[in-house]
Amino acid sequence: MENKIKDTIDHLSPLERKIIPFLSLSEEKIQEKTTLDRAAVQKALKFLENKGIVTLTTTTKKEIDLGINGIYYKKNHLPERRLILSLEKKPRSTFEEARKNSSLSENEFKAALGTLKKKGIIQLQNGSLIVQRGVEELHNKLPEETFIETLPRPPESLSKEENEICNTLKKRKDILQIQEITLTEHAITELGKELQKIDLSEEQIEEITPEVIKNWSRNKKIRKYDLTAPVPTLHGGKRHFVNTQIRQAKKIWIEMGFKEMSGPIVDSSFWVFDSLFTPQDHPAREMQDTFFIEIPPIPNNQVQKAVKQMHESGSGISKGWNYTWSEQKAAQPVLRTHTTSLTARTLSTLKKEDLPAKYFAIGKCFRNETVDWNHAFEFYQTEGIVVDESVTFLHLLGYLKEFYKKMGFEKIKYRPSFFAYTEPSVEIDVFHPLKKKWIEMGGAGMLRPEVTLPLFGKQIPVLAWGQGLDRIIRDIYKIQDIRDLYTNDLKILRDMPLKSN
Repeated sequence: MENKIKDTIDHLSPLERKIIPFLSLSEEKIQEKTTLDRAAVQKALKFLENKGIVTLTTTTKKEIDLGINGIYYKKNHLPERRLILSLEKKPRSTFEEARKNSSLSENEFKAALGTLKKKGIIQLQNGSLIVQRGVEELHNKLPEETFIETLPRPPESLSKEENEICNTLKKRKDILQIQEITLTEHAITELGKELQKIDLSEEQIEEITPEVIKNWSRNKKIRKYDLTAPVPTLHGGKRHFVNTQIRQAKKIWIEMGFKEMSGPIVDSSFWVFDSLFTPQDHPAREMQDTFFIEIPPIPNNQVQKAVKQMHESGSGISKGWNYTWSEQKAAQPVLRTHTTSLTARTLSTLKKEDLPAKYFAIGKCFRNETVDWNHAFEFYQTEGIVVDESVTFLHLLGYLKEFYKKMGFEKIKYRPSFFAYTEPSVEIDVFHPLKKKWIEMGGAGMLRPEVTLPLFGKQIPVLAWGQGLDRIIRDIYKIQDIRDLYTNDLKILRDMPLKSN
């Protein structure tokens, strides 16, 4: 035991030496005696636990405390008190006068109105508020005001009446919150008791510096360090897992002989819709599906004229849509709803001597969606085209199969489908090994002649696909909630494994 005590003393830090004499006291008393803050005391206790000087017991308990609005209301009065204060000056007011004088929002005013009416403090009569109590009585504290002044408190300490007040306030936004508090208690071990009998005030050298060497004294001891003691986990820098998979997808397409195409995120409706033979009255072009913003008008060139003709009257291969095409509607700017606008732009610049040609793109798309676990208003899409006189639909299936195989998906199947600008069209599903079911990944097909003829000037086979990259990434990392891709939770980012297929 004697050797154990001596070895332990040699390894004690100044922080540990400072609190050992007071280990028989509570954590609060240790803070008081040593003038250390709570974080420093807890840190020292953890070090002492590692050395077997104390044992720590951690428990959690629930506690009712004020939320964001609760903190504000405690300082600036609850809405019902503010309404009372405004009614003192004018005991009979219209609804609009009362709300204006109290400076309450519409929701706060409604909540205050309901509370005061329920307590019989005001009465509603012919569209007016009438105070039912005397001025002195109005100054009495409301039970809700008294309650929030007692917080924080454990739920089990509430009386029946306080429970009712608590349940009522919980229905109002961010006034109360239930949180878990972690409590740590310590108990001194036999080794700790022995150390308390020893004078630990002797100063030790913590760090060898030029100044220490210059003023060296043999009477001072150098503190020993335990190289086996646990240390905090170090989290090295790494790429965001979404960026890692984007790089991987790009690498796959480049290895398969594709060139990358790029273009604006904000584009005209001409490139996003009209060039892809989407009629101007199509539901996808409505405001609820698309974000519209300002951008310069579309250029007036041969491609535009060819697209206009295809929409209005078609050509030898098509009857078109038979309506009057609007240049103004085509010029409407949008946040692109798909990366296929890049396909249209690329096709319009290709020449016959450029063939055969293979292009891919990976970029953000935007849809006016309500955000939930499975939907986002922005997402990544990987786009691809193969322009070649000799390609067939089977080549398309082969390219898709190879891409998904390289991304780590062995089981793939295709389903016939319909898309506005491809015929024939196909949906791609991959098998999810954990969910034991097929997951839809995206669409593909051969571009319709109505698309290729105006853009390229010739009817030519073009393989095309647009795959949701976010869906692929979710599956690779077993992410259930799509919002976890971009919330940047540090714990998720640190724990996410590095994957490269």
